[in-house]
Amino acid sequence: MDKITFVLPSRNNLEFLHIAYKSIRNLLTKHEILILDDASTDGTSEWITSLKDPDLIHYHNTGPERIGIVGMFDKGIEMARTEIIFAFHADMVACKDLDKNILKYLKPGTVVSATRVEPPLHPSGPEKITYDFGVEAEQFDFNKWYNESKDLKQDKITEGIFAPWCMYKSDYLAVGGHDELFAPQSKEDSDLFNRFVLNGYKVIQSWDSLVYHFTSRGSRFNKHAGGDTGKNSEEWLYTTTKNGREFIRKWGHFVKHDEFMKPIIPPKYNIAYVIKNCNLNVISAIEPWCDRIYIEDTMQVLTNSYIETEQKNTSFDLSKRIFCIGYNDPIGENDIVIEFDAIQLTQQSFQLLQQLPNIIKESGEIGKFELDIFTITIVSLIEYQNDLIVLKN
Repeated sequence: MDKITFVLPSRNNLEFLHIAYKSIRNLLTKHEILILDDASTDGTSEWITSLKDPDLIHYHNTGPERIGIVGMFDKGIEMARTEIIFAFHADMVACKDLDKNILKYLKPGTVVSATRVEPPLHPSGPEKITYDFGVEAEQFDFNKWYNESKDLKQDKITEGIFAPWCMYKSDYLAVGGHDELFAPQSKEDSDLFNRFVLNGYKVIQSWDSLVYHFTSRGSRFNKHAGGDTGKNSEEWLYTTTKNGREFIRKWGHFVKHDEFMKPIIPPKYNIAYVIKNCNLNVISAIEPWCDRIYIEDTMQVLTNSYIETEQKNTSFDLSKRIFCIGYNDPIGENDIVIEFDAIQLTQQSFQLLQQLPNIIKESGEIGKFELDIFTITIVSLIEYQNDLIVLKN
């Protein structure tokens, strides 16, 4: 069997990491395990050293600040000594034959995901199996997992992608890895999956390749980060909100996928909004959804106030995204210009605004037309989503 490098970032997850490590070592083939300890204070580094496992690679960020899974996954995959990498999480447990059943579908240009078996901490869905083998490490029983998971396996595949996923290292590096825009974590995987699909990779989920997933122990439910089982940490709430807005700024839409987690990628257009009677609340809601905003703000009071508040939360230069009506030419500087009066903006109109890329894709043409409260001028229908596949240095 081809050897795999299981890449496991971990931060203060030692109780779960014990189980993840044991489950990988219980596979018939002794694969390489690469554990990236991200400034843990729970004895993770000492435990790894005590294992004396020649097929275990250890990278230790001594901290005190964490790097996050964005940087840690990329560091680990670069360090991997095998041609095949498996992006695994410290709160996952491999089932028997996981490697064999994953590898039977793997080939260049393909990403193969295992099927998650999860306790009922999150809503169920067609892309996973809900079955309770415990929500805490001390509740987990290997014998029960191995015996009862046999009946959960299904001889089928679907198109979709979610951690854990396996692929050729060269394919991963070809798209540039994770985008640091989403460091330390949150929405980095959705960005990466979009880029896999746009690059032509086939994404497959194998339903006879199971992992048990305790869920969200890296940050969201991490007790060392202020969370708990089923309780969101403040750290996660901040990063998921911030990076949700970053994702919209980059892609022009929020994360989209079908019921089996296959990414849905609307077109990315160059869009500008020209807004009359604007205010800070409207700027905050609208700004991520376009490339540029033009407002009535001769003294730049609104602009400076918004930038002062929001710039610390984004890697985008907001001074290049907000302009004053009358000092710039929106139609001369952008492919699509959408004009409206903020006083008329309702929640329904805002939802329509978020769907405009799909609407324009289906029926748009060069010219000017009215839709709801919006006056839309289309100068060009160039799509830019493929420019986002490979990261630019």
